[in-house]
Amino acid sequence: MINDIEPYRQILTKYWGFTSFRPLQEDIIKSVADGKDTLGLMPTGGGKSVTFQVPGLVKEGICLVITPLIALMREQVNRLNSMGVRALAVHSGLSAEEIDIILENSIYGDYKFLYISPERISTRIFQARLPKMPLNLIAVDEAHCISQWGYDFRPSYLKIASIREIIPDNIPVLALSASATPQVSEDIMNRLKFKEQNVLKTSFERKNISYLIRRVDDKGTWLVKTLKKIKGSGIVYVRSRKRTKEIAELLTANGIEADFYHAGLPDDLRYKRQSAWSSGSMRVIVATNAFGMGIDKADVRFVVHWQMPDCVEEYFQESGRAGRDNKPAYAVLLYSSSDKSRMEESVKKKFPPVERIKDVYEALCNYLKVPVGSGKDNVFDFNIADFISNYRLPVIETYNSLKFLQREGYIEFTEEINNPSRVHFVVGRDDLYKFQVANESFDGFIKLLLRSYTGMFSGYVVINEDDLARKSAISRDIVYNYLVKLSSLNIIKYIPGKKTALVIFTEERLDRKSLLISPENYLQVKEKYVIRLNKMIDYASMNTKCRSVVLLDYFGEESERCGICDVCRERNELDLSKYEFDLILDDIKEKLSEQKYDVRALAAEIDYTEEKVIKVIRWLLDHNKLLKDEKNLLSWKEPDLFS
Repeated sequence: MINDIEPYRQILTKYWGFTSFRPLQEDIIKSVADGKDTLGLMPTGGGKSVTFQVPGLVKEGICLVITPLIALMREQVNRLNSMGVRALAVHSGLSAEEIDIILENSIYGDYKFLYISPERISTRIFQARLPKMPLNLIAVDEAHCISQWGYDFRPSYLKIASIREIIPDNIPVLALSASATPQVSEDIMNRLKFKEQNVLKTSFERKNISYLIRRVDDKGTWLVKTLKKIKGSGIVYVRSRKRTKEIAELLTANGIEADFYHAGLPDDLRYKRQSAWSSGSMRVIVATNAFGMGIDKADVRFVVHWQMPDCVEEYFQESGRAGRDNKPAYAVLLYSSSDKSRMEESVKKKFPPVERIKDVYEALCNYLKVPVGSGKDNVFDFNIADFISNYRLPVIETYNSLKFLQREGYIEFTEEINNPSRVHFVVGRDDLYKFQVANESFDGFIKLLLRSYTGMFSGYVVINEDDLARKSAISRDIVYNYLVKLSSLNIIKYIPGKKTALVIFTEERLDRKSLLISPENYLQVKEKYVIRLNKMIDYASMNTKCRSVVLLDYFGEESERCGICDVCRERNELDLSKYEFDLILDDIKEKLSEQKYDVRALAAEIDYTEEKVIKVIRWLLDHNKLLKDEKNLLSWKEPDLFS
């Protein structure tokens, strides 16, 4: 066990400005520093990145960070570079030449962090270069993606373990997740080939968050009325891009400062809106689940879910963005009478018929002109709207078919990536100087590039044509023409920015008969989805058990009732202690499992005062946990599948 944590604290102070770690951060760092494989479970906002970035900086060599979130990858790489820490990223939006240069720099370029998306791990070029890298640590973010029991399983994560066969045995693995159940935690450690079980976790309990369910059919009216009454900034999560704009406009029309955010917006607009909200100049952001990565705003007073997420993990992670300053905050789920049927319908849409999935696969291969037996590791720009239009496919079924093909390991489907423009000088400084002397018309523009960006001789650097135009007082078109001309003269390599979805073939194209989607696996995946969905529906429809207790129980953690959720607040009004209420409740349930009773007869059977028993009976009736027949006899109501 390491005795001296001081070098790690010094790095924390130097780069982050903090003088001490949070308790679990220090425990994880000590474990990793001792060379132990470690699974760190930290709730949203717990500071996961510090647990690998600090030891990665202290130790000699480079830290390999595996994450599926390209936007987060870029955000962390940009932040590290702005701090003076050299970091690189490899993902499927890059050209083969860019990846080649980045991997060479990872070996010889004195870089401290290499971020990589999981589908790139099994490529020949990465597997060939990895043994040459001076690795000090492997960090696996969003580690729940490796488990088929997890809510966001990705087959490409299963290939991470292969890294351990081609690197020194003493390189530890740090797996991180904000939402892993005990079953998923076990699966993560097994699949990453931990040398021994080693889970470090903090309590997921958020004592300052009041979890509320509001059963309303007119959600818009409720939202406007509520946000006018309460103070502070917050997030409203919705399930569709179109709805983000509609709700933001509704709030704005009612005098509430709001804007919308989703993955389809340009990078600069998303950054502008997130910055406005983070700084407090915009009060409410209405967003899809694309909003959340890298958010460090501590004073979020409320998170409202307009619609129910598909699983508890997703809900818990998103609602956990409230109240990171440990001051009172609210997590509200709006639940209407139509939500139940919508969730039932979502199961059908989420799992298209197997033959439809095969239709989409064949159409995709033909659209991208991939012959049978080829295509493995190839990356294709993919216009899903054009694809659906050309083949006259149903939109939702097609999208979910692509996701199922990803889950089966045949493709990776990455939705819209805003890839910025990049430039790399392919001549040395001496040859560039000679070119400038001989071509005076390019001299000023080249100097502008060199003043604006660094590192362009050793690799590709992200540039912004609009910024260059502003600095030089020329039009964007002229900047673009300069870049294209210099590229044609082989002075630079210029890759213009573009916004596109990507499809990566992780296996060669198969013919239809060989495309295996076994009925057993299909049904198993569907069953797991329905189980998670039912847990979420149970949470939303249940009104007899503390919300916080239900959430923590899902993650295998015992707790006392919070006293501040909607269920606890109602129960508090009964003037009964938790102990009394639970004992009376258990007795009522036991008696009614044997026979029916009328109210007075049941109260007489319970060993408490009639007044207290009747209070609990009324509460159970109000919350639809008891049934009363035509003779006014009580029975216990058993929940159905979607109750």
